[in-house]
Amino acid sequence: MKNDSREYIFEMPMKVRDYEVDSEGIVNNAVYLHYLEHTRHEFCEWAGLSFRQMHACGIDPVLAKVTVEYRTPLGLGQHFVSRLALDRRGPLFVFYQDLFTVDGAPVVRAVVEVACLENGRLTRGLPLVEAFSKYLPEK
Repeated sequence: MKNDSREYIFEMPMKVRDYEVDSEGIVNNAVYLHYLEHTRHEFCEWAGLSFRQMHACGIDPVLAKVTVEYRTPLGLGQHFVSRLALDRRGPLFVFYQDLFTVDGAPVVRAVVEVACLENGRLTRGLPLVEAFSKYLPEK
């Protein structure tokens, strides 16, 4: 799963649902944030640590910054693929998330920075580093 020299570690197919489009029949810009969030949640569960499990342990990943570049709009019923790569920048987890049409056209390119709260306090997220270590690039 590689595109634009980015090595993806997770991918999931998705489909545009009727309530996600606006009056022009294209996906509303805010809905793409839901697609990205859903992909991150599914990745965490696939990697062995769901958000429910994290919260039960007092760990809460929270958004620090999201940058989205919209490239190609999606329409009603359209199938697409959501891909994710993961990195660390200081205390932040950085998710590189891209959406593509099934024929490979870029839909959205996003960089999502996530901080980690442990029992309500900002931390370096070491339990998550350990949990996701095999998905983080070697430094």
